[in-house]
Amino acid sequence: MSTTSRHPESDCQIQQSCDSDKQTIALIIEAKPKDLGGFSVRRSLPVRECRSIGPWLFFDEMGVAVFAAGTGVNVRPHPHINLATVTYLFEGEILHRDSLGSYQAITPGDINLMVAGKGIVHSERERPEVTAREHRLHGLQLWMALPEADEETELAFYHYPSAQIPAVNLDGVPVRVLIGSAYGLQSPVKTFYQNLYLEAELQPSQSLTLPDCAERGLYIAAGQVSLQHSLINAHQLVVLTDTKQVVIKAQQPTHIALIGGEAIGKRYMEWNFVSSRKERLEQAKTDWQQGRFAKVPGDEQEYIPYP
Repeated sequence: MSTTSRHPESDCQIQQSCDSDKQTIALIIEAKPKDLGGFSVRRSLPVRECRSIGPWLFFDEMGVAVFAAGTGVNVRPHPHINLATVTYLFEGEILHRDSLGSYQAITPGDINLMVAGKGIVHSERERPEVTAREHRLHGLQLWMALPEADEETELAFYHYPSAQIPAVNLDGVPVRVLIGSAYGLQSPVKTFYQNLYLEAELQPSQSLTLPDCAERGLYIAAGQVSLQHSLINAHQLVVLTDTKQVVIKAQQPTHIALIGGEAIGKRYMEWNFVSSRKERLEQAKTDWQQGRFAKVPGDEQEYIPYP
């Protein structure tokens, strides 16, 4: 999704963990809802206290949004550079279009990976069949930094249907490995780093040992878990320390996402642009203002101006 402010850094609230849990919990971030015009997101990354977790430098939870018939997601064409976007839905559908000519409906369980590289434009709307009736939308959208050597790579779009995403049942807990490898499973989704992205659903009293990773963040999309002596609530992102063994226990029906991976170098962020070079952001800003980005076939009439 496009950001609506010049700087996407969230004004999240930072919560301290129990003193006895500081060996496991580095930070607890609780995002405030942000209005994107017609629906809201909860933005957890970036914040001043945490600019990234592994290569992940932007984390939005979309919804849960309920749209009346005739309304829905309607994000006009906007640009990205030097990053990859990852869209994953729990409910609903989004129609992805981009300047490569991609036209893809994203449905629950699918992974959409868009590599912005040297510069891409995309829009996020909904098909008429969806907007014709009342409908819901709930999902996650993340930005992943590209390695410096790959920042200006050719743009690309990858769609992985839900059936291609590996899943396992761990003592009654269903887990899907969306990106990377965990629990003996390897996702087919293209990666640029050693990174991880998974989801799991736990029932009350069920536990899950989280896989090890260089940097890790645990997000609670719904429900509540206990992590040692701390309770982690819905819409909170826990930045974990490098403690190897981390076990969570659900206190109610709970839906989680885990992200992580190897640390990245310094990245600068301005609006929808990310780069290791400040001057590259200025170039992208000028290129967008001067209309030098390619248009989205079939969606050429509108665009989001630089704020």
